[in-house]
Amino acid sequence: MSENRSPHILSTSANLLGICFIVLTSLKKLNLANGSLIDEFAVLAVVIFMTSCILSFISMRRERTVSKRLEKIADIIFLSGLVVLSVATLLIAFNLIK
Repeated sequence: MSENRSPHILSTSANLLGICFIVLTSLKKLNLANGSLIDEFAVLAVVIFMTSCILSFISMRRERTVSKRLEKIADIIFLSGLVVLSVATLLIAFNLIK
């Protein structure tokens, strides 16, 4: 497991961050944000993916020992962002968010 995952975490987090911004913009434009939790989930995902992007970028610029620790933290934060998006998607799919 000596591969460097930081570039992969950075690019994937950035892509998912963009998707979250598209969701937020769509919700605001279609006036669907009122009375639902969808926008709160999207904002939470934005914060999580932005944190993951920043940590993975910093880990690419640091020395090996610090880099591995930051990469691991960014990886865990990225995974939590995926969980938030998965829960939000399931709730949207089953119309449980009101």
